[in-house]
Amino acid sequence: MGTFCSVIKFENLQELKRLCHWGPIIALGVIAICSTMAMIDSVLWYWPLHTTGGSVNFIMLINWTVMILYNYFNAMFVGPGFVPLGWKPENSQDSRYLQYCQVCQAYKAPRSHHCRKCNRCVLKMDHHCPWINNCCGYQNHASFTLFLLLAPLGCIHAAFIFVMTMYTQLYNRLSFGWNTVKVDMSAARRDPLPIIPFGLAAFAATLFALGLALGTTIAVGMLFFIQMKIILRNQTSIESWIEEKAKDRIQYYQLDEVFVFPYDMGSRWKNFKQVFTWSGVPEGDGLEWPVKEGCHQYSLTIEQLEQKKDKRVRSVRYKVIEDYSGACCPLNKGIRTFFTSPCTEEPRIRLQKGEFVLATRGLRYWLYGDKILDDSFIEVVLV
Repeated sequence: MGTFCSVIKFENLQELKRLCHWGPIIALGVIAICSTMAMIDSVLWYWPLHTTGGSVNFIMLINWTVMILYNYFNAMFVGPGFVPLGWKPENSQDSRYLQYCQVCQAYKAPRSHHCRKCNRCVLKMDHHCPWINNCCGYQNHASFTLFLLLAPLGCIHAAFIFVMTMYTQLYNRLSFGWNTVKVDMSAARRDPLPIIPFGLAAFAATLFALGLALGTTIAVGMLFFIQMKIILRNQTSIESWIEEKAKDRIQYYQLDEVFVFPYDMGSRWKNFKQVFTWSGVPEGDGLEWPVKEGCHQYSLTIEQLEQKKDKRVRSVRYKVIEDYSGACCPLNKGIRTFFTSPCTEEPRIRLQKGEFVLATRGLRYWLYGDKILDDSFIEVVLV
């Protein structure tokens, strides 16, 4: 109940600005179109409310919509939780294991990372999601994952309604000839006649909603399986990437050591309970975490510091040979560069001929790295 109140109370009305972004506008638009068309198709043309099955079906559609929107707004407005400004470990000696954030003027707590979009250090940061215009992290990881589960389930139900509506309405309206197929959109199948006939506009709207529902089921369903995979390991997307780089670092330098992820509780069920609880409130305070035997609170942050050193050693230095405006999808750099632009909101930075950059990783036509500017580094996506 406390979580629900936090959603509708809006202690900070500035949070409403999160809705004014292309991600929430598209996400809420898809939810509205699929839900509305599913209810209209059910009541008018497929399964009327005066039948028991129709009533149950309509209630289920409303239930899907409410649960999807509840978890969506929970993930958006409750947020991930942030490291308190000016935070530092209780034991001052532990600060040597932590990175210091110049923006937040605080040490980064274990499992936290700074988000440029939120401009804060996020507790147990997983990623910044443009669809909720907020970060996914410690406080809203469960709500975000439930949204990823419920959205495909609701879309599957809606897609079934759309298919059955078109089938029942068009079954007796198809006239097959030797060379043509004629469709009589004025014919009616249901008795009594529906209040609004199933015309060409209704068919087109239903077909469009079906495409949205199927696309959402596939895309969001894949994201759900990715999230569950890392949750069952008690990881975040960032920590999964850190683990991969740790293994690569060990292999590259042929070190006689094995990287052990410190927050794996030893079983999938225990890892699952670190995110999902009956109260809806995640375990812990987001600053300290239970760790595996033989590890300590700063095992992962120590690995991050080692990778930061390794990043400077293994980075490749490039000299810029053409000016780059910093456009997200530059048309003047070739058609392949335009269509392979990374799907990320990370900033592209303006480059001038003669400047130097450090590339840490890259795709075929794009590089991720740092711009060298007066012996300082700005993390960017480079073309």
